[in-house]
Amino acid sequence: MSGWEAGLDDEEAGAVMRTVARQLKLWREAAGLTQPEFGAAIGYGEELVSSVERGRRIPRPEYLDAADEVCGAGGKIAALKQDVAEVRYPKKVRDLKKLEAEAVELGAYNNSVIHGLLQTEDYARAVFNAHRPALTENEVEQQVAARLARQEILDLTTGRRVFSFVQCESTLRRPMGGRMVMRQQLERLLEIAALRNVDLQVLPLDREVNSGTGGSFRLLKLKGGTTVAFSESPLSSRVTADPRETTVLDIRYGALRAQALSPQDSLPLIEKALGETRT
Repeated sequence: MSGWEAGLDDEEAGAVMRTVARQLKLWREAAGLTQPEFGAAIGYGEELVSSVERGRRIPRPEYLDAADEVCGAGGKIAALKQDVAEVRYPKKVRDLKKLEAEAVELGAYNNSVIHGLLQTEDYARAVFNAHRPALTENEVEQQVAARLARQEILDLTTGRRVFSFVQCESTLRRPMGGRMVMRQQLERLLEIAALRNVDLQVLPLDREVNSGTGGSFRLLKLKGGTTVAFSESPLSSRVTADPRETTVLDIRYGALRAQALSPQDSLPLIEKALGETRT
């Protein structure tokens, strides 16, 4: 059942899922099927069918495809997949994904882990598994899926965006998930660094000055000219468009980029860390 639990703790997700649940029930009834009969026809149990129709579970794409075929909906049920895909993720992630989609430029500094847009699936899973108090298996898989979904904005075909990332060298050295996971993660960094719209810089540990000791943050410059800042603390995350705050972080990010190695000079440091995972 991993990934089925609905995180419907916000109004937007709840409204979407109530509509989806109502449509599924109407189509089932129109087909003259009881919940047990419908479940048997699509390959799922009666309890799950009931939970979906009450809006307690988020149906997977294959559930909707099977329902469409059994009910003879001609693609109308399958079309709900797009609506369901977004509300599968926590509201905080959906809001961040929307902001990133609007951004023409994104800059991010990270001093604890590799930035989420750059993470491999296994590395992301290791990050979420390290949470304390521990997340449930469902919560981990939900968060991993949401993080991977956000990475589509790095695709050059989805829009003209410019990205810059400054990673503290410590994030290259910390073996999240073990040596093999870290090896794949570092290989991923080298792949992303080769993208034309990405600048990836490393801030070495031997630098005497580090303007990022206050923690990780990111800056998003939106199409309309607004700058939005996103920062995280151990217990919460915060988004602000207040120019008094975004200006401070913009200045700080400029200083971090100056203190870090250039994108070209950062590659050997990443390659060195990669080599160390093979020894």
